Amino acid sequence: MRVVVADTGPIHYLILIGHSDILPLLFKNIIIPSVVRNELLHQEAPILVRNWMSQPPTWIDVREAPAQRITDASMAKLDAGERDAIDLASSLAADLLLMDERRGVMAARNKGFAVTGTLGVLELAAERKHLNLRDVLLQLRDTSFRCRPEILDAMLTRHRGEAG
Repeated sequence: MRVVVADTGPIHYLILIGHSDILPLLFKNIIIPSVVRNELLHQEAPILVRNWMSQPPTWIDVREAPAQRITDASMAKLDAGERDAIDLASSLAADLLLMDERRGVMAARNKGFAVTGTLGVLELAAERKHLNLRDVLLQLRDTSFRCRPEILDAMLTRHRGEAG
């Protein structure tokens, strides 16, 4: 079984577009640090996200980040969720880290982790015929999710005509 650790972003956006259910289809279980749980429950998170996290599905495994921390310059600039996700992934020898923020992704990759974000998860789900990528990307555009338009255009070109 693959060990997959997630930061806040991918879970947050998959909940907002109504596709968090693809995570167990793709990865079986997702491990999140308690800081990420707290971010998903934060009063400034959308009510949909807070409600989902207040009664998380059985495939979400919330764990404390290890007391032994990775300390280097790349970790100092990250937010608590990113730092704890990387620390937890390190302690578990995770196979994959789900993370969107560029700085966190770069820090994780520099530490040897395979990393994918919301778009990578959606693209994998589309390749496995779990969803229609065009429809889902249109939904994602209606959220606060941000990325360069050419990334979305390239994804749509690769999946032109595919239906979920």
